[in-house]
Amino acid sequence: MTTPEDPLLGRVLERRYRIDVPIARGGMSSVYVGTDLRLHRRVAVKVMDARYVGDPTFLRRFEFEARAVAGLSHPGLVAVYDQNIDGDIAFLVMELVRGGSLRELLRERGPMPPHAVASVAVPMLGGLGTAHRAGLVHRDVKPENVLVSETGDIKVADFGLVRAVAEAGVTSASVILGTAAYLSPEQVTSTEIDARSDVYSAGVLLFELLTGRQPFSGSTPLALAYQRLTYDVPAPGELIDGIPAQFDEIVLRATERNPAARFRDGFDMQHAILDAADELDLPAFTVPAPTRASARVTSAIARPVRDAPPPPPAALVDDGPAPAPYGPDDWAPDPDDWHPDYDADHADDVDHLEAAESSGAADSSGAMVTLIWMVIIAAVAAGLAAAGWAVGSSLA
Repeated sequence: MTTPEDPLLGRVLERRYRIDVPIARGGMSSVYVGTDLRLHRRVAVKVMDARYVGDPTFLRRFEFEARAVAGLSHPGLVAVYDQNIDGDIAFLVMELVRGGSLRELLRERGPMPPHAVASVAVPMLGGLGTAHRAGLVHRDVKPENVLVSETGDIKVADFGLVRAVAEAGVTSASVILGTAAYLSPEQVTSTEIDARSDVYSAGVLLFELLTGRQPFSGSTPLALAYQRLTYDVPAPGELIDGIPAQFDEIVLRATERNPAARFRDGFDMQHAILDAADELDLPAFTVPAPTRASARVTSAIARPVRDAPPPPPAALVDDGPAPAPYGPDDWAPDPDDWHPDYDADHADDVDHLEAAESSGAADSSGAMVTLIWMVIIAAVAAGLAAAGWAVGSSLA
């Protein structure tokens, strides 16, 4: 059985942006490596799901949010270059980040020590703060929407998309927008959303980075969302020994159920992280990009146009529990830089991942051999047919 080719591959949108190869798929959109034919540069092209294109409310909000985000400039934000509608395709053209998401990094390495968390949080909160001061709210801060580049840059993606989808008639009230695990209490109960809602989600994200797990659990997304109306997010140090009190305090304040008790915006929370890092004398650290995701993007860029798309990676469509984490020594920039009190009781468990990769490589190798033989057989058959045709013509 062969995978059907994506009809968008090779298509040129607005006579400028060529769709080359897919790199991610989600419920609202698909992301492709593309080429800006005018400026001769690689870009990321986010194509919205077809069900939104016929909704005028969505299209108006989509354009408004894209224009607003394109006006922002901060290294902690994925740059938006263009937005348009080409026939039945609504799309965004963005900076191509060669790397992967925090979700993929957590799956590879497990919980982070404080110096790595600070290295993620400072640029992430700077990007959020820049948007907050411009009057924008993300509404969907989660590990999937924070990208790590191959050079260690941290960038927040997908600003404005949740609001555009929320106002689209095709979603109605039956969809809880924003991943349930990271929603603020006010996002569950009302429409009064501001920068402090993003602060709450960022606090939940920091809790997960420090502990490797989410603070709440539930049998359904709705049950999970309503947990935060009754319960407070616990201090990360209650789960992992050795987490500094300063980080516990930041998470607890960011996730206060009363918005008035939280940091007022991303910059306010960022300053608290910087103060904690100075007080603890945390070492500088370059956060590594997730290995498998970086390889996937690199592979996508190297592929010829109109190559058949791969199936969507499980890490991009599955929000289930992360596999067992790597040991924290994998995070340390140097053994001497490791925080001495941070808990080191995390067992390595990567054999099953390596075995899966080996199996996948074997399957890929077998498929390639089959393809080569098919091409050889086809070429031989064509040659025999041509020879037969030539002999027949000469006899005639």
